[in-house]
Amino acid sequence: MKLSISLPIADRRTSHDFYGALGFEAFGEIASDGLPEPLQFALNGSTSMMLIPTGGFGWVVGENAVAERGTSECLLSVDSDDVDAFVARAREAGAAIVAEPEQKPWGYTATFADPDGHLWMVGLIDPAAQ
Repeated sequence: MKLSISLPIADRRTSHDFYGALGFEAFGEIASDGLPEPLQFALNGSTSMMLIPTGGFGWVVGENAVAERGTSECLLSVDSDDVDAFVARAREAGAAIVAEPEQKPWGYTATFADPDGHLWMVGLIDPAAQ
């Protein structure tokens, strides 16, 4: 089974550059703006992320409104062996750091928002705490 996570975005170039700076690899046919269309990133062998301009996202969700910036409906998470380095890359790419790296009962984690306000938690999860 393959999984694709789709998120609404304001600007294709901004999102492409941000996620590229985090080390995610874009794929697909190149459109006239020089970016893959649709704008997709491989997250692992069976999961990808598709970033859809807000107007196009509205076609998919129909009468369900796209959440306003600052409204969090989900938290995307990524495991990392080096949380501090990942957060540093995110900060350099323009992320808003929501929670600096710190030890929690479940592991060493941090949270940041991408240019569209989507929240990401990056962490080194302690299996013994699960």
